[in-house]
Amino acid sequence: MMKICITAQGDNLDSVVDPRFGRCQYFIILDTDSLEFEAIENPNVSGMGGVGIQSAQFISEKKIKAVLTGNVGPNAFQTLKAANIEVIVGVLGIVKEAVEKYKNGELKSIDNPSVDSKFGTN
Repeated sequence: MMKICITAQGDNLDSVVDPRFGRCQYFIILDTDSLEFEAIENPNVSGMGGVGIQSAQFISEKKIKAVLTGNVGPNAFQTLKAANIEVIVGVLGIVKEAVEKYKNGELKSIDNPSVDSKFGTN
């Protein structure tokens, strides 16, 4: 069993991938074998600051292997990396399609944050 997290704009596998990590609408935690999932509303969506770190800490408690999202800033990136979570950015489209691409090895993880710390705050 392997669990991954996809940032999403809705609470199901037909939702659009949310391009933001720290302020995404939902985290979808999914088992790549069974495709069973749980959608968790992001508690940090309207936080004032430090939401990337808070979201990363929240997710790291879920025992996941990888995060699929549009972009991730430096603080969230460092927090996820410290928890040994693979970070995959540039993910677009529908959640279930992103999961298929991940399972097929079509998505590659990154070694650096994809955006600066102010991205997604405006």
